[in-house]
Parts: sequence; C-alpha cells; structure tokens
Amino acid sequence: MSRTLRSDCPIAAGLDIFGDRWTLLVLRDMLLRGKSHYGEFATEESVASNILADRLAALVQLGIIERVPDPDDGRKYTYRPLEPAIELLPVIADIAAWGAKYTDVTLPAELQPISDPSTRRQIVTRMTKQLSKQIAERDRRT
Repeated sequence: MSRTLRSDCPIAAGLDIFGDRWTLLVLRDMLLRGKSHYGEFATEESVASNILADRLAALVQLGIIERVPDPDDGRKYTYRPLEPAIELLPVIADIAAWGAKYTDVTLPAELQPISDPSTRRQIVTRMTKQLSKQIAERDRRT
C-alpha cells in the first residue's frame, strides 16, 4: 500500500485513505450489504459516477479491494474486499451504531443487531471470519 501521506500520524494517514465521505460508504456497501458491482455502491447517497470510479480505483490501487471480471458477465467487473478492507469492518460497524445512537437516523432493519454493543462484537467477528474465509478460498482457487 503506497500513497503520499500528509503526516506521520497514523490517524491522519488513515484519513488520507478513507477519510472522504464516499470511500467509507463504498466499503459499507461492500462489507455490510454484500454489494460488489459498480452501479450498486452509494446509490442511496447518489454518488457521482466520476467520484465513484475514482474511489474504487484508489481502493484497488491501494490493495484494499480487488477488481475482477464478473464470472456471470465478462463485460462487467466485480469488486471484492481484501484483508485491509475486512479489518475496517469493526470501525464501520461502530460508526454505524454511533450514528444511529446520536443522530435522528435509524439503522436499516438488517443492520439493527450491530446497534447493540453486547452483540456487535460477535456479529462483526462472525462477518470478519466469513469474509476472510472467502478470500482464503479465492486464493486457493487461483
């Protein structure tokens, strides 16, 4: 993972990579909602196509996600999380729970279980293991 960073601070370095509005929403859709195609990301927020293309390309270039030909339609591509993206899952879940708790926004029904701190860690751990297992299986096949 290489990119010019503005600071030696790890928080600033992380924000240089995923600190804009759209990058975390793309990762949210990929990790929490299982989305994998270009037109599926950040649709609720109406991300501009040039911005979406830029964020996806940056995430691929940084080795956070991968872009592979769609097995069902060779004209399309599928975006899949790699280990660095999966390691952001607890952070994204915490941000979602925080937003639901301290704003007037409600978590969608499928994400309600992560709003409870007593179950969030278990759910995130299970999701992380499932995603990591998928990566390991893909790596074995290639």
